[in-house]
Amino acid sequence: MNSIFSRRVVVDSSSRLTKLLSNPTAHSHSFTSLYRPSQTRHFRTHYLPSTPSPPPPASRFDPSLLWRSEKIRGFFASALTNKSVKLGNLVESKVAFLRSQFPRKGFEFGGYSGRRGWKNWLQGLSSNDVVLGLLLANTGVFLMWRVFDQRFMMNNFMISLDNFTSGRLHTLITSAFSHIDIGHIVSNMIGLYFFGTSIARNFGPQFLLKLYLAGALGGSVFYLIHHAYLAASSPKGHGAFVRDPSRTPGLGASGAVNAIILLDIFLNPTATLYFEFFIPVPAMLLGIFLIGKDILRITEGDSNISGSAHLGGAAVAAIAWARIRRGRFRF
Repeated sequence: MNSIFSRRVVVDSSSRLTKLLSNPTAHSHSFTSLYRPSQTRHFRTHYLPSTPSPPPPASRFDPSLLWRSEKIRGFFASALTNKSVKLGNLVESKVAFLRSQFPRKGFEFGGYSGRRGWKNWLQGLSSNDVVLGLLLANTGVFLMWRVFDQRFMMNNFMISLDNFTSGRLHTLITSAFSHIDIGHIVSNMIGLYFFGTSIARNFGPQFLLKLYLAGALGGSVFYLIHHAYLAASSPKGHGAFVRDPSRTPGLGASGAVNAIILLDIFLNPTATLYFEFFIPVPAMLLGIFLIGKDILRITEGDSNISGSAHLGGAAVAAIAWARIRRGRFRF
């Protein structure tokens, strides 16, 4: 069934792609804070003495008498206080104006506002839109392999320990959009179309997109773990592995598609599926067959199809199924 619906191909030294890349000739590509003033101010208070002081001579003017006058002192105090209040109101109005011009939620350009804009855009997509978008994305990357520099595509659209340790972490996802030939992409896209449409209609297009990406990530992680084990247990150039497993690349949407297929099987174990398009088989038996076949590939050391990547997608499907059973529909 995997040969029909999903495959992640491991490129070895005898494959067409490796022979094509054995002599690369293309060059590498690179791509003062505002504060609110106090509303009141403290002034020095002058108390009148208990005994009246003698009046000053008529020829001299004592300025202290002006300050000692309660009415005049109150006039100055109220005037200064009013200025302080007005200044405070002015500052507050300026701050309020600036806050209105710079909202906390960020800027909006033409009705689009960051995360909320992406969320609204995704919510507006239908199930068919997401399925068609994934099909077109896989087809687009497949065409890129025919147009772009092959060394660039190997470094950015294939998963391997060498790519991962070199910092090309995006290959954990981009490798799930790459396919080696027509048969490879057709088999994966058939499974994505039929089972992906079912998942999207039951749980929404956003759920399908997240499941696809999670399956891609799970398949890549399991692939890396498996090849790290092979690299540690088998010396380079000896034993069954002529080529260093850390440099053996893989590609294919099998991890993502396997997560979608197996989740649909886990949710509908009594449904009838058609093996090889003709033989009716209960979904539960088909799921057992798919998982068992991938385990057999690992134990036999299949160097063409990665059973570990398929099992990574199966693990994601199991996690998603458990969350759905608990009532957590958001993946």
